[in-house]
Amino acid sequence: MYVCSCFGITEQQVRQHAETGACTPRQIAGACKAGTDCGSCVRKIQALLGRGACPRREALDPVVLTPTAATTTAATTSTVTTTAATAAASVPAPTAAEAA
Repeated sequence: MYVCSCFGITEQQVRQHAETGACTPRQIAGACKAGTDCGSCVRKIQALLGRGACPRREALDPVVLTPTAATTTAATTSTVTTTAATAAASVPAPTAAEAA
């Protein structure tokens, strides 16, 4: 059965693209153009892909975002010190007329 009448894409073709890694309607569109013309097939494509059909990104690439307290404190202190030194260096010294 056709899913995308504009480009003649069938359910089988959408399933084949899903098996090769296309997990979203946008990825299906990139693979075969389905859903890029009138857009009426996007919901059908979503239904074919189903919820949970593809692994979640977090499960594929776990990232730990908890730096140690010592690292965070040292980085913050270093940034503050550098910022203060830069600000002090950029302030011009007063002229003799301004000092008087």
